[in-house]
Amino acid sequence: MKNILLGALSLAAVTTYAQRDMNSPADAVRYGMDDLNGTARFRAMGGAFGALGGDPSAIMVNPAGAAIFNYNSGTLSMSNYNLSNTSTYFGTQAKRNDTAFDLNQMGAIFVFNNSNEEAFMNKFTLGFNYDNIKDFDNRTFTRGTNPNNSIDSYFINYANGVPLGTLNNNNFEQLNFREQQAYLGYNTYIINPAIDTPNNTTYVSNYNPAASNYYQEDFVNTTGFHGKVALNFGAQLKKRVYVGANINVHFTDYIRTSSFYEDANTPTGLNGIRFNNERYTYGGGVSFNLGTIVKITEELRAGVAYESPTWLRLQDEIRQNISSFCPDCGGGTQDNFVVNPFITFIMDDYSLKTPSKWTGSLAYVFGKTGLLSVDYSIRDHSNTEFTSNGYEAINAELSNTLDVAGELRVGAEYRIKNFSMRGGYRYSESPYKNGTTVGDLTSYSGGIGLAFGNSRIDLAYTWFQRDMDTQFFNAGLTDNARIETTNNNVTLSYTLDL
Repeated sequence: MKNILLGALSLAAVTTYAQRDMNSPADAVRYGMDDLNGTARFRAMGGAFGALGGDPSAIMVNPAGAAIFNYNSGTLSMSNYNLSNTSTYFGTQAKRNDTAFDLNQMGAIFVFNNSNEEAFMNKFTLGFNYDNIKDFDNRTFTRGTNPNNSIDSYFINYANGVPLGTLNNNNFEQLNFREQQAYLGYNTYIINPAIDTPNNTTYVSNYNPAASNYYQEDFVNTTGFHGKVALNFGAQLKKRVYVGANINVHFTDYIRTSSFYEDANTPTGLNGIRFNNERYTYGGGVSFNLGTIVKITEELRAGVAYESPTWLRLQDEIRQNISSFCPDCGGGTQDNFVVNPFITFIMDDYSLKTPSKWTGSLAYVFGKTGLLSVDYSIRDHSNTEFTSNGYEAINAELSNTLDVAGELRVGAEYRIKNFSMRGGYRYSESPYKNGTTVGDLTSYSGGIGLAFGNSRIDLAYTWFQRDMDTQFFNAGLTDNARIETTNNNVTLSYTLDL
């Protein structure tokens, strides 16, 4: 029994270490940065609704916005996303486009009025809203000639410290993630043991020592979403003060499929490598929002809102296969070497906490003819952290490389009877201290709306651009490719008031 217990504890330990080895700071930052999604009216005005309310997506910024509603209301929104990614890697450019459709928003607010106009609480509201706060559908293609580094450094990084006997005497499914990477490189002749003995723990590249100028390609396809459902309570107090609170339920589904190719262009020995990876991350979490809006005058409104950290519980599933072309390997009996375990490696679940956010807002309403609104949000991304054991090194890197980032949103609307014209601007600072790992975001938007009876149709167009650095792998081959992402979105919403 003692041996069984020790074996179980050892297996849990290596799985935990494997999970830690696979994650990176970029995996944490992914869930701490939201897209600007929501209804067409919300998007057309740059999301500047912190002091306005009156829109289901506004409660995601300031939950007090639900109490602005005078009638029961429901909104449904669909969006088309068009992304264009231009990558630059060692001076070579490549471009890739992706288009997707999504039911990105659905919400309703129910209003309960107090017939006593002198009451402290004039009305209260109950509501819910679903927003796809992060759409992961994207494609990138990167290519170029690396004069210095090869993928062999990735496998050497993982293999060093792993006994050769472990690789020779175990099947793929018996190994942890670190050992699996060593297994893949070793069995496709990408790396060799420095000394051919079972106790060897040092590995070297199998490339011809004269090899250089490695041609590399990387195709990455991501799909999925990070959705949030807000359950809202709002109230109007003494006709001028609005308060609100949300309990938010998060759920995420992220699939990243990558295919990396390298050609060393050598006349002998190891020549070409194809390494395919698929990572499926899924899970959920909770957060909450608090907020208030004050009517300073009938025209001027001010708002302040707090969004708590999001506490996520995530799990990963990994699939990998690799092939190499090496005419001089394996005794000269074959040219191609393939390792495809046909196994899905399920990792231990782990916890992640994203940073909180504060938003201050001002809005001026010009009667029934129009409005102007400004929001400013601030978030300390250095508070992002994995809360599971074993992530101390990654958390230290997050704390040291991330920074406080602000976001400015400006929106305007002009009405002519039943027709509305809208415009918006958004500027979001980089969450990184260096400002380049993920760059600043600049966005412009516009839209129109048409009300008829108790219904309204809204259409919005949003453009934004952001640059970022990406790495092919977390270890070894970590040279950056610069990717410029341009996003063109169209959103259509239908609103019904009752």
